[in-house]
Amino acid sequence: MSLPLEGLSAIVTGAGRGLGRAEALELARLGAGVVVNDYGLPGRDGSGEASATPAEEVAEEIRSTGGSATAHHGDVSDFAQARDLVELAVSTYGKLDILVNNAGILRDRMVFSMSESEWDSVIRVHLKGHFNTTHFASVHWRERSKASGAPVYGRIVNTSSEAFLAGSAGQPNYAAAKGGIVGLTTSTALALAKYGVTANAICPRARTRMTQDVFAGFAEPADGGLDPLAPEHVSPLVGYLASPAAAKVNGQLLVVHGGMVAIVERPRVAAKFDTSKEAFSYDELDAVLTPHYAARPANETFAAAEVLGLKRG
Repeated sequence: MSLPLEGLSAIVTGAGRGLGRAEALELARLGAGVVVNDYGLPGRDGSGEASATPAEEVAEEIRSTGGSATAHHGDVSDFAQARDLVELAVSTYGKLDILVNNAGILRDRMVFSMSESEWDSVIRVHLKGHFNTTHFASVHWRERSKASGAPVYGRIVNTSSEAFLAGSAGQPNYAAAKGGIVGLTTSTALALAKYGVTANAICPRARTRMTQDVFAGFAEPADGGLDPLAPEHVSPLVGYLASPAAAKVNGQLLVVHGGMVAIVERPRVAAKFDTSKEAFSYDELDAVLTPHYAARPANETFAAAEVLGLKRG
């Protein structure tokens, strides 16, 4: 019996640890040859010396179980290094079929305290990093499709966050980058559909090096069972979105964690008001909008603990 991703090749960025590692292992388990990308910086804020070790260790872990993997330890936020990553996948496997963008850093600060460099660095790694790899992968797929005169097989899975969906007070750079990734994903989905390529985004919730502070208060299972916040709850969805079974899934945003997958609808109009005159006046807007918002709950922010169904330890 063949595996769902047998004969396909994949890139997973930020795959040396956490979510990316779990995703790379899952794609390999499903039969894909995997290029494991990780810049190897020890600090979750992007600090420290780059290292080949994290990517090499995950690639070796895949090979030790009979899978096919090669390591790449370049910086995807660098345009040329992202091109080299895609070229490595093509030269190693003959083509690229799957791109999973996961690499990122955190530099948390309230908006009134954030420096320009803290803003720029997070936008660069998350949003530009997603664009860079997507650009070169899309060039590859478009050229192959034009050469064959038919659609090719292409899958993009991007990593957004609920910080974009609900806001995160101390992460204006991260929330903005993750929102931008959703816009990049939906635009890419429309642009590449005719070439046979799908692009989707996930909002994963998992206990990793990057989220150790966020989920520090949520207790891990005392009985040794699988942590509801384990990355292994996320990776099967990535494997599915990368597979032929997801051919009709395109331009979608899905939240995933702890045995739950939720499909997020595109924004809908919650209320609509028309002016009774040629144009709205201040007084008329005050008369219709102020009562509308006054009738809404005082606090409609995202309650992570309620959705998670977890208790803090």
